[in-house]
Amino acid sequence: MDWLLPILEILTPFLVVLTLLVFVHELGHYWVARRNGVKVLVFSIGFGPEIFGRTDRAGTRWRVSALPLGGYVKMLGDMDATSRPDDESLGHLDEEERQQAFPAKSIGARAAIVAAGPVANFLFAWVLLAFLFVAFGRPVTPAVVADVVPESAAVTAGLQTGDRILKVNGADISRFEDIQRAVQLNLDQPLNVLVQRDGQDIALVARPQMIVETDPNGCEITVARLGIAATSTQVEHLGPFDSLWVAAAETWSIGRDTLEGVWQIIVGTRTTDELGGPIRIAEVSGQVAQIGIVSFIFFMALLSVNLGLINLFPIPMLDGGHLLFYAFEALCGRPLGPRAQDVGFKIGLGLVLSLMVFVTANDILRINACAGA
Repeated sequence: MDWLLPILEILTPFLVVLTLLVFVHELGHYWVARRNGVKVLVFSIGFGPEIFGRTDRAGTRWRVSALPLGGYVKMLGDMDATSRPDDESLGHLDEEERQQAFPAKSIGARAAIVAAGPVANFLFAWVLLAFLFVAFGRPVTPAVVADVVPESAAVTAGLQTGDRILKVNGADISRFEDIQRAVQLNLDQPLNVLVQRDGQDIALVARPQMIVETDPNGCEITVARLGIAATSTQVEHLGPFDSLWVAAAETWSIGRDTLEGVWQIIVGTRTTDELGGPIRIAEVSGQVAQIGIVSFIFFMALLSVNLGLINLFPIPMLDGGHLLFYAFEALCGRPLGPRAQDVGFKIGLGLVLSLMVFVTANDILRINACAGA
């Protein structure tokens, strides 16, 4: 049974994170649906056969299902978990029931209900980060070069020990973490760096080097490195109001950087090797859980933002696909035809399944490569 403990150390944090984020997402849909008078039939964590559940006084079946890789809220008038309108069942409802059906609501109400899931994930990340900053403080490393690695990109660019980095590509730099983020987003592309040295502002151009490193799992990964070391990290203690403001800015930065990274993969400037599926998320969940509660909560906030963004992609079957259909309905004055919607959902299902297969295969190939190394 010795083999079981490492598996549980990986799976337990993963299931905790995924279940909580899915619950928050679906709770957003549920709460706004109920505020708009929509009857919710099922609130499910997971897909497939029900493991256990209960029905509340409003008639909603709260349940946990066998496949814990997502969840859904099924409302009156939905055909299935993807919230496709069930025109046949709508025809059998009386007037009072019809008023509680999701498809009978206005475009604005339906859009608000659909958008509430991703919004809940963004708000959850914001609250998590604000809690971290109040309870544990915010780690801040001054944007000052403590050391320069010999024969590195920093040496070539002319960076020196003691330089304070003010801007990278025009963006203000307030801490060393901002420099790291800029390097990882731009990879080996030239960076316009403005530094302060001996009271003078000096403009430099630095081109990070792509080097091969070994990750905690023993896998070789290629990363961008500028070649500078930071001074010691300080903990900045924030009050409740300041923490909310800083957490909002951090949530925005995470979302912006994620979208930029996805766009780089689409246009080919960043490889698809960085895409990870459930296996990689489970691995990282286990690793950060062992590091400590602060890293675990930050990782949860990061995943929550990513879950919200992914669901807003304009792919039928995802929340963004529904919003795309509602935009068409608002512009054309009529909903997209049932056949067109059905084709759209099938295409969306194909895209989502293809992506899941791809990222899972990516994870397996990476594990095999590490094992062979």
